[in-house]
Amino acid sequence: METVVRINNTVNGFAWGTFGLVLLLGTGLICTVITGFFQIRHIKHWWKGTFGIMNSKGRIINDAGALSQFRAFCTALCATIGTGNIAGVSAAICLGGPGAVFWMWVAAFFGMMVKYSENVLGIYFRRRNTEGAWSGGPMYYLEDGLGSVRHCRRVGKVMGVLFCVFTVLASFGIGNMSQINKITINFRETFFSGVDMGTFLGALKVNWVIGFVLMLAVAMIISGGFRRLAAVSEKLVPMMVVLYMAGCMILIIMRISYVPEVFRVIFRFALGPQALAGGAAGTVVRGAFDTIKNGCKRGVFSNEAGLGSSVMVHSNTCAREPVKQGLWGIAEVFLDTMVVCTMTAVVVLSSGAIDLETGLVKEGTNDATLVTRSFKAGLGKPGELFVMLIITLFAFTTVMGWSYYGAKVTEYLFGVIAAKIYRVIFILIIVCGAVMESGLAWDISDTFNGLMMIPNLIGILAQIPLIIKLTNNYIERKIKGKETEPMLSYDPDIQNNALKAVAKGAE
Repeated sequence: METVVRINNTVNGFAWGTFGLVLLLGTGLICTVITGFFQIRHIKHWWKGTFGIMNSKGRIINDAGALSQFRAFCTALCATIGTGNIAGVSAAICLGGPGAVFWMWVAAFFGMMVKYSENVLGIYFRRRNTEGAWSGGPMYYLEDGLGSVRHCRRVGKVMGVLFCVFTVLASFGIGNMSQINKITINFRETFFSGVDMGTFLGALKVNWVIGFVLMLAVAMIISGGFRRLAAVSEKLVPMMVVLYMAGCMILIIMRISYVPEVFRVIFRFALGPQALAGGAAGTVVRGAFDTIKNGCKRGVFSNEAGLGSSVMVHSNTCAREPVKQGLWGIAEVFLDTMVVCTMTAVVVLSSGAIDLETGLVKEGTNDATLVTRSFKAGLGKPGELFVMLIITLFAFTTVMGWSYYGAKVTEYLFGVIAAKIYRVIFILIIVCGAVMESGLAWDISDTFNGLMMIPNLIGILAQIPLIIKLTNNYIERKIKGKETEPMLSYDPDIQNNALKAVAKGAE
């Protein structure tokens, strides 16, 4: 077991260490530069093309085998907006000080264009599966995109397979058991604390009960296929996001006089002399690198930019324009990190649980209890129950989202029938998550989560020229109004069908 832990720590340090973060931020910087800082220069355009059409054109379905843009967006947010927006932010602050929040913003700024690039390539290289539904994702643009580069055909295929293997393994851990375990612990501590219900097969009986209830709830949703999952996401995700933002806003308004100081402290610990001496985890001073590292890492955990996961959902949209769906990738990261994570950070830093002079967590608080304590300090017991409810919703929707990711990569590896078998296994494993206690499983799945990022980012970097062409083609037509033939797909048949649809006004 010690050998397993040592090997996992080494691989995890590689995937989520300096190499991984430099690869991620470097890719984001390159994608930002080659698109001419698209997220800033064309902010009005992407805002209008995403948030601006949520209640109108974004809900229109013009393709029988696809989802509306809004429904695809909500389904992607299922996994993107999760416990990382709560626990991830508190962990970043505890480990890297208040300045880590600034570096979360930096990672998100560049992450916007990484997710934009993922979506653009996802739509461009997608194809229909045997059931007539769209299938897309990193495995396809690795095989057909990277594979089209000279001498890289086999490399592209191998990297596509590796991405799928890492995703399946991560889906069982980070996307399933760890989330279920979090829900179980929250329910048990909130409603059954101090109640002796005995054990069964070495686990508390209450854990078994909660596990079976959650298994049935998830089974009812994902057994109905992707469309039922998307329909539930469309209703549940906006509700939980608005609910959490409302809770945060109440506390922020109650502590409005502290808000200017909070932002001053974030910048002071990120960029000033204190960044070099900012404390972490209430122990020893770690310095600026840990502040940057933890902020960037937790930002990626939250918005998943660079992992290539949510592009599998975005590829199922009815949008024919690759860049049109790329805009939703920008909006996804913006909402997840710039809005939701920032609100969490302001609530935490204004709660009194963090010493704003030293940046250290006050005694009796850690990253696991920081957000709960912050809400309880302002709202009392209802605040504690509110956090429990939100974490449950966030974790539950994460499980829903990852069930789809795992099914799509299984479909790529073994076909549509195998994807249905995967869903059954995924449902059954939920009970295991409720009764398991070992933290090693979560650490290993965290490593696989990071390993997903490496082939995906290599695939994006290898296709920078294509991303430039697709972006410029879109800008020429949609922003500058020039007559240029659209670039919509790598496949001639899909390109021709998409051109006919676009000509009729179905973008």
